[in-house]
Amino acid sequence: MLQASSVQPPTIDDIRAAAERIEGAVVRTPMLKSRTLSEIIGAEVWLKFENLQFTAAYKERGALNKLLQLTPEERARGVIAASAGNHAQAVAYHGKRLGIPVTIVMPVSTPTIKVTQTEGHGAKVILHGTSVDDAFVKARELEAEEGFVFIHAFDDRQIIAGQGTIALEMLEDAPGLDTLVIPIGGGGIMSGIGIAARALKPDIELIGVEAELYPSMKCSIEGCNMPSGGDTLAEGIAVKKPGELTSRILKDLGVEVRLVEERDLERAVAMLVAIEKSVVEGAGAAGLAAMLGDPKRYAGKKVGTVLCGGNIDTHLLANVLVRDLVRCGRIARLRVAAQDRPGALAAITAKFHEAGVNIIEINHSRIFTRLPAKDTVIEVECEARDAEAIDDVVKRLESAGFDVERASLD
Repeated sequence: MLQASSVQPPTIDDIRAAAERIEGAVVRTPMLKSRTLSEIIGAEVWLKFENLQFTAAYKERGALNKLLQLTPEERARGVIAASAGNHAQAVAYHGKRLGIPVTIVMPVSTPTIKVTQTEGHGAKVILHGTSVDDAFVKARELEAEEGFVFIHAFDDRQIIAGQGTIALEMLEDAPGLDTLVIPIGGGGIMSGIGIAARALKPDIELIGVEAELYPSMKCSIEGCNMPSGGDTLAEGIAVKKPGELTSRILKDLGVEVRLVEERDLERAVAMLVAIEKSVVEGAGAAGLAAMLGDPKRYAGKKVGTVLCGGNIDTHLLANVLVRDLVRCGRIARLRVAAQDRPGALAAITAKFHEAGVNIIEINHSRIFTRLPAKDTVIEVECEARDAEAIDDVVKRLESAGFDVERASLD
């Protein structure tokens, strides 16, 4: 097997050939200008809705381009891949379409829904290890033992060429773009888009985005040494070791890598639901998160980003949306200290009624408190039309002699 360091990057011709090869088998997703996000950020913001692919992620492009170029003998041997999410589903789905046996190695911790979806596309799933790195090692072992063809998630020139087809569509639909802000995990999508975009518009600015907890590509390109790991909303780009080929490509292209905080990732996911009515996973919202985190950096520019995936757990999405309401000041939890006597609760709830604030839940805490034994803490979770209404109820409570403490996410 050739080492990545000896493999030549795909060219614009390879990417154009990939576009012809996969045409009709993947969705040509919409590329739309967001008027509201443009006003918020102060730039002309264009969104490429790759979350509308059948498997809800861009990974189909590269996987299909790779599978279509296998020889009949390689197809008969079957393919294997290591993934905890979108790559797994892309390989499984198109492998089934093409009649190619597919085996996917996934970490034991992979959410059941992702395992079920991958199996639903006809793949054999093997659960192994605690991380994608463990699954990768196991997949390589099975490649050697069983004779499978290994389908890398990002460090493969045919995979990269397939992902690069996104840029062809973006610049055809929005030729005036001067900046692209693209999520980076292993670097496959940024490499493909970067090669195509620079070939079509040599002066276009290329910005890659990583989760702050996983700055692996930034360190690979810049030679820095930063810790990598932790729970991130953007698990799709939580890669500790980027590709050798992709690292070389991004460095040669002069890609600037910027890091985004978890708070901005959450905000971006919530805004895309509220504004664009579109469900996007944390990794898919990373480009928008970068703009929200530093809007001055993009002011006045014509910026394109890719909503590269929409596979987010519904319970997690619900948490993100509620947390965003808390940060916006529409939902609050107030800890109100009061004397434990008849009428105290009624006096408190009356202030909420006067301020027009809805009470969601009330909880008394008589034991675990530093207050005197005759006092109590009443926790009130409430919802209001805006932050000013919450401020109003706090003022009313304090004016009535109650001590009020607000719970905070930060």
